[in-house]
This record gives sequence, C-alpha cells and structure tokens, in this order.
Amino acid sequence: MTTSVWKGIFTAAFCMFSLLLHAQALRLSGSIVNAAGQPLANVRISLSAQNLQTTSDAKGNFRFENLQAGKYRLSAQLESYQLLQQELELSGDRQLRLLLHEQQHQLQEVVVRDNLVQQRKQEESLNVEVVKADFIQRNLGGSLMKTLERLPGIKTIGIGSGQSKPLIRGLGFNRVVVVDKGMKHEGQQWGADHGLELDQFAAGSVELIKGAASFVYGSDAIAGAIDVKPAPVPAAYTLGGAVDLIGKSNNDLYGTSVNVFGRNQHLFFDARYTDQRYGDYRVPTDTVFVYDYAVRLHNNQLRNTAGRESGMHFSTGYLSDHFRSIFYLSNTYSKSGFFANAHGLEPRRVDEVLHDASSRDIQLPSQRVNHFKIINRSSYQFAAHQLELELGYQRNFREEFSMYVNHGFMPPQYPESMTIPTDLERGFDKQVYAANLRDNISLGAHRLQVGLNLERQNNTIDGWGFLVPSFNQSTAGAFVYDKLKVNEDLLLHGALRFDYGQVKLFEYRDWFPSSINESGVAVPENVVRAADLTRSFKSLVWSLGMNYNREQLELKANVGKSFRMPIAKELGANGVNYHYFSYERGNPNLDPEQSYQLDFSAGWNAEKWSVQLSPFYNYFPNYIYLNPTSAHDRNYGAGNQVFEYEQSKVMRYGAELQLKYNFWRNLSTEVLAEYLYSEQLSGTKKGYTLPFSPPASLLLNLSWNPELRGLANSYFSVDLRMTAAQNSIVPPEKKTPGYKTVNVQAGTRFKVQGQEFQLSLQAQNLFNSKYLNHTSFYRLIELPEAGRNLILSLKIPFMINKAE
Repeated sequence: MTTSVWKGIFTAAFCMFSLLLHAQALRLSGSIVNAAGQPLANVRISLSAQNLQTTSDAKGNFRFENLQAGKYRLSAQLESYQLLQQELELSGDRQLRLLLHEQQHQLQEVVVRDNLVQQRKQEESLNVEVVKADFIQRNLGGSLMKTLERLPGIKTIGIGSGQSKPLIRGLGFNRVVVVDKGMKHEGQQWGADHGLELDQFAAGSVELIKGAASFVYGSDAIAGAIDVKPAPVPAAYTLGGAVDLIGKSNNDLYGTSVNVFGRNQHLFFDARYTDQRYGDYRVPTDTVFVYDYAVRLHNNQLRNTAGRESGMHFSTGYLSDHFRSIFYLSNTYSKSGFFANAHGLEPRRVDEVLHDASSRDIQLPSQRVNHFKIINRSSYQFAAHQLELELGYQRNFREEFSMYVNHGFMPPQYPESMTIPTDLERGFDKQVYAANLRDNISLGAHRLQVGLNLERQNNTIDGWGFLVPSFNQSTAGAFVYDKLKVNEDLLLHGALRFDYGQVKLFEYRDWFPSSINESGVAVPENVVRAADLTRSFKSLVWSLGMNYNREQLELKANVGKSFRMPIAKELGANGVNYHYFSYERGNPNLDPEQSYQLDFSAGWNAEKWSVQLSPFYNYFPNYIYLNPTSAHDRNYGAGNQVFEYEQSKVMRYGAELQLKYNFWRNLSTEVLAEYLYSEQLSGTKKGYTLPFSPPASLLLNLSWNPELRGLANSYFSVDLRMTAAQNSIVPPEKKTPGYKTVNVQAGTRFKVQGQEFQLSLQAQNLFNSKYLNHTSFYRLIELPEAGRNLILSLKIPFMINKAE
C-alpha cells in the first residue's frame, strides 16, 4: 500500500478510537448544602455504577466528567449528616442541588454501619467483614489481630500479651495475606512466635475477606485476606488531631498515641506516634508444667514476658478531583521477652531470682523487631478509567537473643573468635520491593479491573543458631476481574489470574565442625545444613461469583481455585525451632499448594432483626503440613522430635452464623457462632485434622445504649463466649477442654468546657477463668490464657481549625 493509504487507515482508526473513548462523555455537577442553605465541604459523593468518588470543595461544589449515559445510584455522606442516596438517569449534562439533613450524633455510627458497610457486602461475592475505628476502640486487645478475634471465623495464634497472628477459618501463617495501605505486609509470617508489626491505633478501618482471594492478592491469600485501611484524609481546611491514652491491669500496660493532621484544599499531612510499655502478664495459676517439670510462677506472672512497642507514622499527599498521590512512611519497633521456662528444653536453667526481681525488665531469651515501610499510592481518573498505582519498600529486621547453649557437636564454650555476638541466636533481615498497577474500567454494565503485581524479596540470616537459610524470592501476577450488573438485583463476578514465582535458597554450612564417619574413620566437617536450591512455580487461578439482593433478602455465592507457593522454610528448614519444641526439616520437592473452595451466604434484614448464615467447603489436593515423625535428632536438635514437611489431600467445611435482634430502641442482642471441620484424606496422618484447628464457639451479646443527659454514644455490652472442647487433634497436639468466658465493654462521649472526650472500659475474662486456648502458641505446655484484664482507654480529639 502507498503511504497515503496507510495514513488514511491510521487517521480513521484514531478517529474511531476517539469516538469510542469520548462517546456519551457527559458531565454531572452540582452543589451540596445543609438545611440552612449553607454549603457543605468535604462531602464524599460516589456513583455506584462506575465506582467513582469525589468530594465537595469549600463552596460545596462537586463534579464528575466523562460519564456515559445510563442509570446511576448517587450517594452523599458527611459525618453528623444523614446518608443521602438517590437514583438518577443521565442522557445529557446535568446539574444537581443536594440537601443533607443533620443527624443526631447518637445515630451517626448506626447509619454508617447499616448503609455503607452493608452496601459493600452486597457488592462482593466473597464473605466480607468491615470494621471501623470505633470497633477497634471498643474492643482493644493486645494487638490488632487480637482485637479482630471477636468476629466469627477469625482466631489468633497468640504468644504472650503482645504478639499474635491471624487464623481465618482455621488457616494461618502464609495462607493469610495481610495488606497495609494497599501493599502486602511482609514480615516473618511463617513463625508462630512472630507477630504482625502493625499499630492498631493507626488503622482507619479493617476489611476481612474470608475465603480464597488469590485472584486479587496472589499467593498466600489461599485462606483469605485482612486489608488494613489507612485513616481517611483530613477534611479540607482543617487542623487538628487526637490523643489516645490506654492502660491495662493484667500486665500493667500503659501507653499513648498522639495524632496531628492538617489540610488545605489539595495538600495534607497526618502524623502519629505510639508508645506502649508492659510488664509480665498474669495467668490464673501458680504452677505450669514444662515437660513434666513443675515451674512455679511468681505472683502468677509469666516471667520475662514484658515488652515495649513504638510506632511512628507520617503521610502526606496531593488531592484533587481526578488525581491523588499519597506517601505513607512508617516505622514500628518492639522488644519483648519469651517466657523463659518455655524456651527450648532447659526449664531448670532459668535464673528465677534474676527474672523475678522485676516484672518489667526484659531478660534473655528475647526478641527485637523493627519494620520500616515507605509506600506511595496514586490514582488518576479519566473517561471511564481509574488508574491506581502502588509502589512500596519494606524492611523487616528481626533478632532473637538467648544464652548460648551447645547441642551435639557445638563447642562447649562459645569461641571468642566468632564475630556473631554470643547472645544472638538468630537474625532475619528481609527487604521487599513491590509494585501494584490496576485499571478500573466502566463499560456499560461491566466494571472491569485489570491488574499487575510484582514483588522482590531479599532475605538474609544471622546468628549462631540455624533454622532457615538465606533466600531470594520473586513473584509476578496478572489478573482480570469483571463485575457485571445484570439488573438492580443481580451482580455476576468472574476473575482469572496467572502467577509466576521463583525461590532461590543459598547454601548454609555449620560454623562448627561435626564428626562424620567415613569408612570407619571420624572426619571433622562443617556440615551443609542447606544446599543451593532454585525452584520456579506457576499457577492459573479463577473465581466465579454472584450477588442477589432483593428487598430484605441477600444471597451470595462464590467458587474458585487459589494457590500458594512453598516458602523457604518449607523447602529448606533444617534446625531446631526452640519456640515449638521441634526439629524441623524442609522438603525441596514440594509442589505449589492448590485449593478449591465454595462459599455461600444467605441473609435476611428486617426492621428489628437480621440473620446471616455463611457455609463453605474447601478441598486441598496437596496441602503442605509439618508432619511429626518417630525420629529424634540428638546431633543438632538436643533430642527434639523431628518434624518433616509433607503434602496430603485435605477436606474442610464449616460455617459462621450472625444473628442480631433489637428488643427496643436502646436494647439489642447478637449471636455469633462458628464451626469448622477438617480432615486429612491421605498421607501418614490420614484421618487426622489439621494443626491449630479452632473448636466450635458461640458468642452471646447483650448491648444497652442508654440516652443519658450530657453524654453521647453511651453503651454497655456483655459478651458470653462458649467454646466447645477440641477433641479432633493431630499429634503432638493435645485435646483441649471447652470453656466459658465473660467480657464486658462500656463507653461514652462527653464534653468538658467544650472539649470532647471518648472513654472506653473493658473487662476481659471478667471472672478470671482458667482455660486453655487450642490455638495458643503455649498450648503444648498446658499454659492457661491470661487472667482478668481491665482495659481503660481515653481518646481526646481536638480541632484547631475547622472548615468553614
């Protein structure tokens, strides 16, 4: 063809593309006022049909551009005002004048919970729970994960009073993804004694996804995801903050969190500093038994479980109608002790006089963790597209300290020539570089999301002890997710994702020689505990779902496949895990873990009551688990039982039930129940359940919200949790008897000389019940859970400058 012909074809194609891109490019604008006709700034306006959002400016004006013709649901919300929702149809440019009515402060949170959260649940085919800052304030636990444990289907593996990691429907560790400010939180998830380095005071809200979520988050979301959202950006032309004070009786914790924020029209900043310090925590017993050795407890305290935590957070960014870019900078630090008598096999070697001299000092063994993050989140909206980009860097630096104890061929005395400090048992240094790119596209009744995730990890180790070798890991994933609105009642979902990952383990040799028998001759050799290994994995996963919402009825279903790459510990471990009383060996031949899951949910919402039942079924053709063997390693493991990683077929099913009933305007009750059954269908543990399988439980709540003069948002609430016995175990687990506990929450808001205060009080384990938690880190040594704990928190918000 001639040049002119090619030029004509190109011009025609460009014109057609432009026409398609800008076809029916309509504008919706307007203003928002209150009943007095005054403009309202910082009102959040959303269009559900295209998932678009904006906020009104200082004059109450807002604008959406490049919209397509069709039907929309418009929502407008502002604190202290009633939620406004209306249906509208666009066939041309349109201008609106919206009127928001003030809401009594007492009812504000009810509106948010019953409308916006409910709308979010109605549009997702997966089982989703959303909790806001007031829930966290009301149920403050020892950590963010412990705070979320009140929700059905959520449990924790706890160690002490400050460390815990989540279980979703009985699955945890690297099967649960934790997302912080849009980025996957990468710590040392594989360890039961490794908590999550998250500051619950800095969390704006938390979204919990129960069920296979690999199509969005990639590997490790095989059980679900916990998405920790940042605090909302400040309102325009404001300057303020808050001071949080907290105290706990059980471990004599005291702490504070100070927040300061400010914003003009486009620029803002938000800063927070948190500091908490606590002593040894108390249990309702004076004696525990570690391998049949009686350990006396001084003042019912677990010696050496004291600690301190701090967190620094800063965010700043630029905001406009179509573009926003926000930087998040954070650094969390913690130092805490391990229960001295339970570290390894030496309960008799503990200097009890030294440890019991103070309940607040931190002696050996202990750990020190620092987690640094810098994240940028940017989004740009044009035509029917909303582009989102997240870039992040993390460094998780963890050290475990202990007195040097020789095992096997280790020298009796620590050599002076060693450059590793004599008390540094293990060190883990993880650096992570990650990027997420998404395009949210509105095409008629379709809402498409196309995304790409990239991550690179560099992991190095240190210390005189060995468990996991140094390794590097790279992953890449691409996905497409379509949400089709068939009509006002029915939504269909479909997703497809491809992932590729590579793990490279590096050789590790003992720093000391072992006596190796070669042809009857003892030869000293520095044994290779981990060899060089490179493994690559790939997987294609999918998900199909639906939502049906008709008046009071809500139905949702989702079926999907998810996967998980074997982690470095599962591939290359070869050492003593002192915290779990085992010698662990990896398996370099493991395949990627696959999972098929079916989720269903049925709900009914009436004027005075609501109910939701959420059953699920889950099948693993090759579940990875740590299998206890009959062998004991005495050369390097001090006689610990040998555990090896294997794979087997696993079947799981269960359900959660949520029932709410309002007796009167201010008196309500809630029932939360959960049940889980799991069974290994093949392998050496065929017929057994899975480790850390939580027993069935039932929570009964009674809440009273009195209207008291001079007070607002007052509440008094009682929780009775009844937990069944767990008799389905897998060795070396022990059967756990059932138990009952009572927790009480109370709180209110009041003003003193115009300054607002928010007061919250909790009594956890009110009757100081002695019970064992099957998912506790210390369950193996028959250690009961913490005794009575009174928690008092005071939040003092302040506003220096308000938007006019």
